[in-house]
Amino acid sequence: MMQKVNLRKDLRLLAGPIFVETLLMMTLGAMDTIMLSQFDDNAVAAVGVVNQLITFALLVFAIINVGTSVLCSQYIGARQQEKVVQVTGVALLLNTILGILVSIILHLGAPGLLHFMGLRPELMQYGVNYMEIVGGLLFFQAISQPISASLRAADKAIYPMMVIVVVNILNIFGNYSLIFGKFGMPALGVEGAAISTCFSRCISMILLFIILFRKHIPSFPMHLFRPFPWIQLRNLLKIGLPSAGENMSYDLQQIVITYCMNMLGNNELATRTYVVNIVMFVYLFCIAVAQGGAIIIGHLVGDHKYKAAYHMGRYVMKWALIVTLTLSFIWALNGRLIFSWLTDNQEIIRMGAMVMWLDVLLETGRVINIYACNALRSAGDIYFPFYLGVIVQWGVGVLLGYVFGISLEWGIAGMWIAFMLDENIRGFIFVKRWNSMKWAKKGFVK
Repeated sequence: MMQKVNLRKDLRLLAGPIFVETLLMMTLGAMDTIMLSQFDDNAVAAVGVVNQLITFALLVFAIINVGTSVLCSQYIGARQQEKVVQVTGVALLLNTILGILVSIILHLGAPGLLHFMGLRPELMQYGVNYMEIVGGLLFFQAISQPISASLRAADKAIYPMMVIVVVNILNIFGNYSLIFGKFGMPALGVEGAAISTCFSRCISMILLFIILFRKHIPSFPMHLFRPFPWIQLRNLLKIGLPSAGENMSYDLQQIVITYCMNMLGNNELATRTYVVNIVMFVYLFCIAVAQGGAIIIGHLVGDHKYKAAYHMGRYVMKWALIVTLTLSFIWALNGRLIFSWLTDNQEIIRMGAMVMWLDVLLETGRVINIYACNALRSAGDIYFPFYLGVIVQWGVGVLLGYVFGISLEWGIAGMWIAFMLDENIRGFIFVKRWNSMKWAKKGFVK
């Protein structure tokens, strides 16, 4: 009983800072959309398409980031600090290389990629300007991710949270100044939002490095990397490839859906962009408690305490469902009001308010998927979420989304019904998987 109480206390201490950090990270991403909504709805639609590509690119870095989180959590649970240093060092090296390569591709390929996405000609200039800047400097984010993952795994989630507080203040001030031309700055519109976002990410990277060396890993001794720790690289990729693969499948699914949504019209595309940014705050608690729970589950699996890990997973799922569904219902009740704050386009307001009610049903499945993917990966069950995600996301989400939305002409409502089925089918199967305990003894600490 005492261990259960202590574990729940540990979860609160982890989930609290992660909640604030995730909230502010979402705010950082949504702030461009919110402020640009006062500038031009077409700018919002264009940035929404770009952000689908940016998010997909970030998943390349997540290959290493997910592996860093899982390995560091299990090694810390097993009290193997030198391996934590090795994993963090290898992750930083790989993400730096990947970050530079991806940034070059996004900057130089902006027009072609957006044309491939089917972005309409009247939105193209907005999209290209935003993507060349944000995509071209995306390596700041790539380098920051493994540092944050290692700090959280070491129960130091408070520090990434403090960094994102500073970064959000800078981004809000930068957006206001550069989008609308305040405080003597030029009015740059979409370009101003992009510059502000990149500057904020650069400051975040610098602060995280300072914290890493002062609070977690004072140095990276060369004897730990000579010879090169290939086993840690293999483990990072063994975890990261299927884990990030599931996320990549989901995000590629979203890119295809965005392409289909673009076929419906600018209003539908703008509505989807608004809804995506609004509902992020609905499942925010779920993300925080799932990530905090995953760290504790990783510690427990590393210490071979499988029954305790199982009960922690069930506890996380229960509270994630209660809080998220309550918030989703409140959001839906106030959907028309929320959309009226963002736009005066009555068609967008009507469609958005309708989709918010459909999203209440969708969140049940999404909550379970977020919790289960984090929990199973942290336990070492890395392939099951990937296989399930690919099959259901494309067989249900994309296929039925096209049939309901385009073929049957149900529009954005039809697509959201397909997304709801996708999330809930996967959620049901994930619950069965966790209860089966087939994930036990798949950890990396022997």
